Amino acid sequence: MRDADFKDLLKSIDEARAIHAGKRKPSRVMTFNPLAVKAIRKKLHVSQTQFATLIGVSAATLRNWEQGRTYPDGAARVLLRVADRRPRAILDALRS
Repeated sequence: MRDADFKDLLKSIDEARAIHAGKRKPSRVMTFNPLAVKAIRKKLHVSQTQFATLIGVSAATLRNWEQGRTYPDGAARVLLRVADRRPRAILDALRS
């Protein structure tokens, strides 16, 4: 590892420690309401198992999202956002 890269890494670790200790604010904060996943699923009128199959995740993953133990990210967040805003479109697209 180059010396400059190592120094950047150490700086990032120090910043993370300061954020964790409450001495510094994070540059961005990602939040997701776990109840929103359940509300989105209910808009589609499907069970957890059916919804998990529709969006390509396991039922256990979906339960974890709904209960707030883990959070969707990446493509799953985008798909959930589409499902929330256009529930009919998501059903049509995923069932065809």
